[in-house]
Amino acid sequence: MPFAQAADGAALHYEVHGSGRPLVLLSGQANDHRWWDAVRDDFAAEFTTVAPDYRGTGASDRPDTDTYGTRDLARDVLAVLDHAGIERAHVYGTSMGGRVAQWLAADHPERIDRLVLGCTSPGAPHGLERGPEVRRALAQPDARAARRALLELMYTPGWLATHHGPFHTLGDPTMPGHARRRHRQASAGHDAWQALPRITAPTLVVHGTDDTFNPTGNAPLLAERIPGARLHLVPGARHAYFEEFAAVATPPVLEFLTSDGT
Repeated sequence: MPFAQAADGAALHYEVHGSGRPLVLLSGQANDHRWWDAVRDDFAAEFTTVAPDYRGTGASDRPDTDTYGTRDLARDVLAVLDHAGIERAHVYGTSMGGRVAQWLAADHPERIDRLVLGCTSPGAPHGLERGPEVRRALAQPDARAARRALLELMYTPGWLATHHGPFHTLGDPTMPGHARRRHRQASAGHDAWQALPRITAPTLVVHGTDDTFNPTGNAPLLAERIPGARLHLVPGARHAYFEEFAAVATPPVLEFLTSDGT
């Protein structure tokens, strides 16, 4: 298994599959590279996919330190690219991975070819926060009920009726408590609003129309703030649009990433 080393010495595991131009796949909060398992082969057929385990997840180190901000995690991704010998890459970040990707593209434009931001947000105070009913559902003391609430935020009832797991979008179950807490803080503390106009990479913003976990209204905010960005909404999709609606969500992403024009 390949491991890069972060600036603070933390070991960062990452997975490489496929062939072709490099594509970095960034998962959601408190998730490792398995977030992409259901669709990764679709991208590996066209690209060399690089899927890191964030610090605190998977096989990466789990330090209890103040180094989990989305900008910190972007620097970790750069360490992975350096270790893999990749000068420039496409980046597809979803949920918290989209927040990390915003910093990558704004701070290190020389390393990014094309950018896809999925089901993500510019962060507070300019982004739209999830509603109180969603927060209450996720904070239920009954762990099974809270897990069910999360599943229903990720997937539609029709999908859940015919798919029974395993689900790799609900968080890495091996994470220690301190890492989970720091991931939550990283997402909550994200604010790239002032940096977004600095993004020069051609950008595609993708979001499900029925996403209440990360409200759909964040998508046009990002698309309007990033120069020249395109917006693609997936009708009927919830937060895990990239998995449940892969048949309609993946082709426009692939078309965007393989296009020579802007």
